[in-house]
Formats: sequence, C-alpha cells, structure tokens
Amino acid sequence: MVSIKDVARRAGVSVGTVSNVINRPSYVSPDTRARVTAAIDELGFVRSESARQLRVGRSRTMALLVLDIANPFFVDVARGAERVARGAGLGVMLCNSGHDPNVEAEYLSLFAEQRVRGALITPADANGANVESFKRRQIPFVMVDRVGPSDDVCSVSIDDEVGGELAVRHLIRAGHTQIVYANGPSTLAQCRDRQTGAERAIAEAGLPPEALTVIEADQMTVASGRDAGSRLLGLASRPTAVFCVNDLVALGVLQAMFAAGVRVPDDVAIVGYDDIEFAAAAAVPLTSVRQPAFRMGQAATELLLEEAGDEAERHQHRRVVFQPELVVRASSPASLRR
Repeated sequence: MVSIKDVARRAGVSVGTVSNVINRPSYVSPDTRARVTAAIDELGFVRSESARQLRVGRSRTMALLVLDIANPFFVDVARGAERVARGAGLGVMLCNSGHDPNVEAEYLSLFAEQRVRGALITPADANGANVESFKRRQIPFVMVDRVGPSDDVCSVSIDDEVGGELAVRHLIRAGHTQIVYANGPSTLAQCRDRQTGAERAIAEAGLPPEALTVIEADQMTVASGRDAGSRLLGLASRPTAVFCVNDLVALGVLQAMFAAGVRVPDDVAIVGYDDIEFAAAAAVPLTSVRQPAFRMGQAATELLLEEAGDEAERHQHRRVVFQPELVVRASSPASLRR
C-alpha cells in the first residue's frame, strides 16, 4: 500500500507536512497543499483510519446492532440513525444478532475491539447480561426499542402497552368479542408489553379473559404468521379477529386466510404492528399500529452523540418514549359489525 512517506517523497515535503494537509489543511500554504493533494491523487493514497484512531483516540464509526435486519422496522431505524450520524461525520456499522444472544455477545466484543464511538443496541439477551458486560467497557451506548433498565442508560422506545391496547380496543369497538393475539417470543419485552395492552383492553371492555386467545411463536416472521393463521383456523371456536405482534406476522396471517378462502375482513379482521411500508401495499391493506421507526433511529443517535461528544460530562441519561398511533385500513372494519 502507498504510505504517507511515499506521498511526502513525491511532493518533495516532510511527512509532517503531508499529515497537516490531511488533518489540518489550514496550517499549510495553498501552493504546498496543492502539490501534496496532487501527489495523493496520483499515488492513490488512502489514510489509515485505524492508525488515526490510535493517535487521536476517537473513532469515526458508530455501531447499530438490531434483532432482525430483514424486518423493515429496523431498516427504518437504521435510516434514521444514518441520517444523524452522517451529519456528524460518522459512519454506521450495521450488525444483525438474529435474536441470538451469543451472536450479540460476539458483536459487542467486536465493537469494543474496533473502538467505536458508541453503539445503538436492541438487545437479544433477555436477562441483559450482554449489555451489562458491554457497559463495563465504558463505551457510550443507547438502547433502541427497549426501555433502559436503569437511570444510567439512555433508551429510545415506544409505549407498547398502549399500542396493544389501541389495536384490541379498535377490534372490540368493531364488534369483535373473540380475538387472537399472534405473539412472538415471550422473552422479548415488546411481545409481553403488547400482550399486556391487549389484555387491558379486554378487561376494560368487560369481556372475560378467555375472549383473548394467545398464539405464541419463536419468531416474528411471515412464515410464523402463516403458521399462526393455520393454528387460528384450527381452533374449535374460530375467532373473528387477530391482532399480530408485527406486520410481518400479520402478512403471514393474511396469506393463510387467502389460502383457506377466508375473507378479510368479512370473516376475520387483522391488525398488525409497526406500519411498515408493505402494510399499506398488501393485497388487503393492513390496519396497523404505527411506530415512528425513522424518528426513533434519529433520536437514539442524537442521544449517543451527546453522550460521546466533547461535553459528555454534562450529559444526562434519558428515557425517550414515543407514543404509537393506530392507522385503520381495509383489513379491519372501521365501524361496528352487523
């Protein structure tokens, strides 16, 4: 590889002058700066970012670790994070744990080895051991799509209990009294919180607890949604509505209904969660609980830059909680069923 010494020889200047042109161009006269820049272009020199990090002790990279990069919700979170990071001159290292705590632990170790400026983390480890271990590395981080476990951690999340309540209250107001909740893994706080909200809506309506049937899956994918739909159709007393833990599961349920010749929403109403782009574009546009994923990514990165910045000692850890919004479309009736 071309070295800084090669550039200095070609331009006829010292190594220190080349360094100044790269890092402190205002220190160098325009003529000398032009000569060094020409030598850099001619030789194809690329400075070593790792060497720069060792010298100044600050990385120009932040990390983002998500549960499932195939989920459009996390894509939107990443887009929001990247928008703010680029504005601050940082790149984003995007990694996917795939809901696996062991993979999560490996990536957190990599972040420490790479000396990232900071990290945004959606934890896969239910007991929080990986995040607690990472905290001891003293690298700034913000939890995304989770409420921080303590006051010394920043977090950006949404009120999932309210989201679950919005979804099931909507279905009850439309006249449904037998509802399925197609859940994901109960180890995930979001899944539990959305179920809590759904149960609260059932209780507030004066319906018995058995009015809500919970179908749990290990994943939150279209495939698990198809399986949930098949299980729903096999119930002795078929529910007339299903609330899904996310839109991918809802799309799978919708596919299962189509395959069985069940009409949506006439026979079964469906409500999803996240309001990803595909929700509105489905064969029957999905009613969904909207999460402001892009804004969540932005807010989390803003908190991270604040904590990792020059005035980090003034940083106050905060828990930012966004409120969800129900978006009603064709997959569920907007008025009472007849």
